[in-house]
Amino acid sequence: MKPRQIFVKVAHHATGAPGDVLITLGLGSCVAILLHDRQAKVGGLAHVLLPEPALARDRDNFAKFATTAVPMMVRELAAMGAREGRLEARIVGGASMFTSLMVPGSLNMGERNIRATREALRQAGIPLLGEAVGGDYGRSVRFDVAAGRTVVSSVGKPDVVL
Repeated sequence: MKPRQIFVKVAHHATGAPGDVLITLGLGSCVAILLHDRQAKVGGLAHVLLPEPALARDRDNFAKFATTAVPMMVRELAAMGAREGRLEARIVGGASMFTSLMVPGSLNMGERNIRATREALRQAGIPLLGEAVGGDYGRSVRFDVAAGRTVVSSVGKPDVVL
């Protein structure tokens, strides 16, 4: 049986079970947050745009922000059988796509997204098992929920498996 591919757009999220592959394309400064419970074989992916709601006018979309996406996905995965203490995380993205335009010494949005994501995971007590973050290039992600395998692709670079 062919896996069901679920594409996750910017400021959206999806959860999946065995047979699902969660995919997000074109991560620049955005961060993909991937949560997985190996035992329950459920997982989620959020493509977060900003670190926190204070940086946006529209604050109702929890998948848009690192600080709200993590607790939202934890709740949804718990409803699918995930258990506290078994969730593991991986993060991808947070690139600095326009470094030459930045004021020296300032934090770019990619770095702010990475920091906020790490803090949200720390607050939720979820260990961060792997990451492919930073740099100045975009990434795409394929997350096989049953296997817990995350493949990160970038143009002109070898795939990275997390």
